[in-house]
Amino acid sequence: MKVVGYLRVSTREQDYGIEVQRSAIQMEAVRRGWEIEWIIDQGETGKNAQRPGLAQALAILEAGEADALVVSKLDRLSRSVVAFGAILRRATQPSRRRRAWGLVALDVGIDMTTPTGRLVAHILIAVAEWEGDTISERTKAALAVTKRERGVVPGAASRVPPRVAARINHARRRGQSFRAIAERLNAAGVPSARGGVWHASTVQHVYYSARR
Repeated sequence: MKVVGYLRVSTREQDYGIEVQRSAIQMEAVRRGWEIEWIIDQGETGKNAQRPGLAQALAILEAGEADALVVSKLDRLSRSVVAFGAILRRATQPSRRRRAWGLVALDVGIDMTTPTGRLVAHILIAVAEWEGDTISERTKAALAVTKRERGVVPGAASRVPPRVAARINHARRRGQSFRAIAERLNAAGVPSARGGVWHASTVQHVYYSARR
């Protein structure tokens, strides 16, 4: 079986260097009779999913020029659960333009060249998708809290009286900043759409909503 031996270091001073990784993969290759094509990413972080060496390795695999991608440690491939899940999906979901291939991570015992390994891969894909959904929900919740703290409320612009929206538009045309407009509205006792104080962000929201 021909495999791609993928090696990565982020710095030249890294303890777990290229030759250490190569030795671990080479020992397994001798044991299992693999033919290896080496691909190296030098000075590339595992957080970057667009590494040139990784892209080259995936292209070789999906073109059918090798049967599996082998790494000595899983973190050489990715430090993100979501990014790792994306790589697994590419390996297990062939299309007209790409074929399925295996993944072997020596340190954690992932071996997609076996039926059991392929089952584990599908479980890991489900975990990665769950993690991605969780991150998305946390991000949305955090953005919603930030907007509320800044006084930005979805749909709030539609509850602003037309005369107030017109006042904001007129002040903006005269060159006033959103912050200055908010201060003038607060000084005049004009309530915001939610009945509270105005902020530069809420004035901006009303101004651009009226221009759509």
